[in-house]
Amino acid sequence: MNQLPREFSLPRRDFLAQCGNGLGLSALAPLLGTPALFGKTNNPMIARGPHFAPKAKRVIHLFMNGGPSHMDTFDPKPELNKWHGKSLPEESQLKTERKTGAAFGSPFKFKKYGQSGIPVSELFPHVAKHADDLCVIRSMQANVPNHEPSLMLMNCGESQLVRPSMGSWVTYGLGTENQNLPGFVVLCPGGYPVTETQNWRSAFLPGIFQGTYVNPARKTGEEIIPNLNPARPDNRQSRQLDLLAKLNQAHQSDRPGDDRLDSRIRSFELAYRMQMEASDAFDITRESKRTREAYGDGVHAKQCLMARRLVERGVRFVQLWHGAGQPWDSHDEIEKNHSRLAGQCDQAIGALLQDLKDRGLLEETLVLWGGEFGRTPTVELPKPGSNAGKVNGRDHNHHGFTVWMAGGGVKPGYIHGATDPFGFQAVENPVHVHDLHATMLHLLGFDHEELTYRYAGRDFRLTDVHGKVITPLIA
Repeated sequence: MNQLPREFSLPRRDFLAQCGNGLGLSALAPLLGTPALFGKTNNPMIARGPHFAPKAKRVIHLFMNGGPSHMDTFDPKPELNKWHGKSLPEESQLKTERKTGAAFGSPFKFKKYGQSGIPVSELFPHVAKHADDLCVIRSMQANVPNHEPSLMLMNCGESQLVRPSMGSWVTYGLGTENQNLPGFVVLCPGGYPVTETQNWRSAFLPGIFQGTYVNPARKTGEEIIPNLNPARPDNRQSRQLDLLAKLNQAHQSDRPGDDRLDSRIRSFELAYRMQMEASDAFDITRESKRTREAYGDGVHAKQCLMARRLVERGVRFVQLWHGAGQPWDSHDEIEKNHSRLAGQCDQAIGALLQDLKDRGLLEETLVLWGGEFGRTPTVELPKPGSNAGKVNGRDHNHHGFTVWMAGGGVKPGYIHGATDPFGFQAVENPVHVHDLHATMLHLLGFDHEELTYRYAGRDFRLTDVHGKVITPLIA
């Protein structure tokens, strides 16, 4: 029996794998809504339209990792101040991660701002100037009072299992408007947060959709993205990459259905294209002195200005973390720590909102601010052997907390939902994290139940089997 030449032979397992891949691509085609995915470029990052006309085209996520206190920022509780130092009524007691003590009134004053009269703490005077642009959700809920699962829930829609991140889902659905920059950029000064790169992973989505981490604490220029400048100024680098691509493609042809090598090839191609534009995008010294002064000094001013420059250049999803670890996790000295943290970012966030508005970008840019959960209205009890005089902070609270959105089609100058008089739990129009994700995807033009990816015999989505669009939040 004559053997077929190697290029025409196909082992049984590879045949079945290719058949399965073909079915998956057939299902993916109508979702992505573009023939270009299967055209000559075969580019999964090409810009494409969503299910229906969107109000937002891009996202900036200002993530206050660690969990800011809602009753000290955007959810004033005068009743809590009356009970300061006393035990709360028994019906107000909820289970928290650790045993807490007496009621702890906010050390910060609130004031109403704008025509909407939204109250904002003295911690955020610059953000407060944009009260009429804010859509404040005071009734957020998560699943558990622990950082790791709550971070995963907020970023990936799942608190325990490996799932793609929100930014990965958005770029999977929309692609990006600039092929010379990553579609999903993560800015976190000083290193990684808790659970590290899991927060911006692509999981079972193709690797090209994962977030690209950048440390804005590094100096402006090549150090922000190491090895950005080409090692060889002539065309030898492009010839070298062409050869590498041919070798990788030959290697890949023997391994159909393996996404890892395809992602590696595309990362090399993106890195090469970034040499043309990334150094400019991250270089805030190209901004006017007036603009830089508006954002202020420090790394948070720098990364907020970077975020505006990135979305202006077509980057689809930019996530700004406050810093490595969990900086907003104020278990003690909350007055001192929250004042310091808000002071680091308030001016920059206010300037970002104004800058986006002045450039006509806010209408199509959805800005989200918040943490993974809130904090308790009761004081955290001191640990054995600690200095009890300094322990005046709050513990974790997933039963009720606050986030706000601006731009991107949300209802401006609006407060949605409420926590109880002490701020312990959401009691009016509760909004779970799944609901927040469903609403954000709706603003981006997606039916969250239809933005799916088939993996392991199941159609997965960001909202899992949960979530509903909160229509009162939409303008």
